[in-house]
Amino acid sequence: MNKPIRKPAVKKTAVTQLLPRLTLWSDANFSGRRLSFRGNLGVRSLVDFNFNDVLSSFTIVGGANITLVLFSDINYQGNRRVFRGPTDVSFLNGFNDVTSSFVMSRRRLSNAEINRIQNRNSAPNNFAEVLRRRRK
Repeated sequence: MNKPIRKPAVKKTAVTQLLPRLTLWSDANFSGRRLSFRGNLGVRSLVDFNFNDVLSSFTIVGGANITLVLFSDINYQGNRRVFRGPTDVSFLNGFNDVTSSFVMSRRRLSNAEINRIQNRNSAPNNFAEVLRRRRK
């Protein structure tokens, strides 16, 4: 007798971490369209947020060890820029209108960990990861 194949359950979770908190702006000097994120998080593609290749400025707040890694391609690929510690960047000189994915962490990510993220196309274990934006 064949048993029915069960599909794995999808577990929905809520992000309860308040820090780090990241705010992205589409224009320089913290203006234009804005998106906010918080907690240990990876966003594989800003396309679903209609924010691909438009990031021009950002703020990130949290502890001294926070890390933000911006990637030029989706799935944590391409060129990258790493920011450590609370940061206000009013203009992403040399990386303006380039970002397609990112990872942020409340702890310092080593270069080896960032390389692993790129090699695996995946955020670190115990990170929330946005695979696709949920449509309403």
